[in-house]
Amino acid sequence: MPTYVAAIDQGTTSTRCIVFDRQGQIVSLAQKEHKQIYPQPGWVEHNPEEIWRNTLEVVALARIKAKLSTQDIVAVGITNQRETTVVWNRRTGKPYHNAIVWQDTRTGDLVNQYAAASELGQDRFREQTGLPLATYFSGLKLKWLLDHVPGLRDDAERGDALFGNMDSFVVWNLTGGPQGGLHLTDVTNASRTQLMSLHTLSWDDALLDAFTVPRAMLPDIRPSSAVYGTVASEVLPGVPIAGILGDQQAALVGQTCYEPGQAKNTYGTGCFLLMNTGTELRPSTCGLLTTVAYQFENQPTQYALEGSVAITGALVQWLRDNLGIIKKSTDIEALARSVDDNGGAYFVPAFSGLYAPHWKADARGVIAGLTRFVTKGHLARAVLEATAYQTVDVVRAMEQDAGVSLKSLRVDGGMVVNSLLMQFQADVLNGPVICPRMTETTALGAAYAAGLAVGYWNGLDDLRQNWGIAHTYESTMADDQRQKLMRGWQKAIERSFGWEDPA
Repeated sequence: MPTYVAAIDQGTTSTRCIVFDRQGQIVSLAQKEHKQIYPQPGWVEHNPEEIWRNTLEVVALARIKAKLSTQDIVAVGITNQRETTVVWNRRTGKPYHNAIVWQDTRTGDLVNQYAAASELGQDRFREQTGLPLATYFSGLKLKWLLDHVPGLRDDAERGDALFGNMDSFVVWNLTGGPQGGLHLTDVTNASRTQLMSLHTLSWDDALLDAFTVPRAMLPDIRPSSAVYGTVASEVLPGVPIAGILGDQQAALVGQTCYEPGQAKNTYGTGCFLLMNTGTELRPSTCGLLTTVAYQFENQPTQYALEGSVAITGALVQWLRDNLGIIKKSTDIEALARSVDDNGGAYFVPAFSGLYAPHWKADARGVIAGLTRFVTKGHLARAVLEATAYQTVDVVRAMEQDAGVSLKSLRVDGGMVVNSLLMQFQADVLNGPVICPRMTETTALGAAYAAGLAVGYWNGLDDLRQNWGIAHTYESTMADDQRQKLMRGWQKAIERSFGWEDPA
């Protein structure tokens, strides 16, 4: 009787459950979107209770679709949108506030205050955490909640209020909620809070004091692959929860980037490029993040350099929803192919500032190079090209930090089906872009972590054998054309800096 591993993929726009077999192939998939809440410009929230209901629904549906019993599932892994911050009551399970999403910029003033209070500026906590001060990470979001939600700080001091990224909230609910739910996270998610020391892999008292966060509300930090407990919910009763990885680290594991120097880029709402640096912590001098790649039980911790781009796929959605230029996201490729080039137009999608390698919170979106010649086809092309240019900026910074040239880039995520984008990426990167046969690498990475913990797979060689290439895009662009395009992009980037919103 064949058995399977399930993965819960709690993402920025939807929650999914995917069931995988031993070859890493999909047996069943269920997905449900949740509402994006925008209370003010720059604020982005999710309803945690809606996400929890959706989680139960997709897990049940994935099982039903494949006619699987709980005995058919040997383990479940969880992967999640990182940095998205939720606080809830230990006794009732009720959130104190909507989850504050990783894209949210409400903590911009706090970033400036903390940076101004140190001669290191934005790098004030980089040595301990690998992260610059930015609106991106969980620590300042949690401080904002503690400072603004009535009664929350008192409850947190008493141990009645619990904090976590979405992985912690899902695990706590899956394992019983108010009736004894487990409050834990894995080391990859903890590394994105700016509250954990990269050197000790534990919560750091100096950081907790700086952010005024009570230790009692923090989850236990565990390896990314280990049996944490079993599901209490009726959707998978008794099944071990055995893997947790932040979504981008999960994609690194799913892409089998287990050797130092191997890198992947995930093209989703944003773009996230991670390079495995092995057991070595590599501080960045080029605006990248140093982060935990993964930690398998009883194995050395693996680290990574990461470059995060806030807006990529979200720009295509913006073109669809805000401007109505396309009816559905998949229409953009045909529209972009209706012209031969960008017509001189560049789109810098700094809707919530710029992330790596610039880290400019005050940057704002810019369309540069417009003439009357430019059509909606050129704009569509400029939208796609923005993703490729931003990726090149991150790759070049990563090569400088790591001291190696990237031989190839493994890619995954929703945008890799766009062959125009992938070819342009290879052209401006001037190197091979490799699409794997299995593009659902985020969920697959969580499944791998869980399966390894229960012995479903024997080791990394089993996982490497599952990986295969679907298509490789090679650069066909002349050097002078590539350099001309990148010069235009750099000019457009500079125009986005230091924007002041009108009073």
